[in-house]
Amino acid sequence: MASLWLSQTAAQDGAVVELDPNLCDPSAVADRVPDTTDAAFNAFVEQVREEGQHTPILVRRHPEAVGRYEIAYGSRRTRAARAIGVPVRAIVRELSDRELIIAQGSENLAREDLSYIERAHFARNMELAGIDRETILKAMGVHRPDLVNYLAIAEAIPAPVLSAIGPAPKIGRPRWLTLADRIKSAPASQVDAALASSDLAGKTSDERFAAVLAALSAVRKPPRRARVETLKNSKGLKYASVERNATGLRVTVEDAAEPGFGDYLADRIPEILAAFRADKA
Repeated sequence: MASLWLSQTAAQDGAVVELDPNLCDPSAVADRVPDTTDAAFNAFVEQVREEGQHTPILVRRHPEAVGRYEIAYGSRRTRAARAIGVPVRAIVRELSDRELIIAQGSENLAREDLSYIERAHFARNMELAGIDRETILKAMGVHRPDLVNYLAIAEAIPAPVLSAIGPAPKIGRPRWLTLADRIKSAPASQVDAALASSDLAGKTSDERFAAVLAALSAVRKPPRRARVETLKNSKGLKYASVERNATGLRVTVEDAAEPGFGDYLADRIPEILAAFRADKA
């Protein structure tokens, strides 16, 4: 009988009703990055348990599943209600896909706990879902250059990295850029090792970010010392030096010992190259 009552009441658009949280599905465009170590969520659950749910969530009737609802905003409140085992207070409205996305984005802007990477993640997910740029801009409440920055960061952080780190609430754009650069320059095996490291166990999301960033720090090899070979003529005078390093070879001719040899050598470089290629053929 309870489910029937909820269904009938929910038919009144705009009214605050109580819904079974198990019938409420997240928006198809995810904005949250899951974090199993989110102590703040556990505290939020206890607050809802003691004080009740202060603000209703916003849902629409699910466009593809009869009897279910799609959340525009309030996924966290829904999760808390599900964890406690109580109904979730909700407003049911008829919303188009665009209206749902804009409502979801507007709620995101008002939430201080949504991290930088979650905002970038939300923007990227909207783009992947085929949402047009104007709608994304309106949902995010940002200017076009800001959106470009969000999308670039989200694209540069692979899904396994984001999953291992989580939302990292205290990490802003500059440090995510640093991590993106290190991921780009590091071999895949180093990235995999960083994500599988036992150093991540038991750490908060921000601490996991720091651990992965440290693990991907470029190990700078000391510069290879150049090898210099001295060439002397039959009189024991140095007429040239040959310097070999990591990038190539350099020949320096001493004009005083062998006047004109430098010009002679420079003029014959093309034929020396031709002879070299002929020998390799």
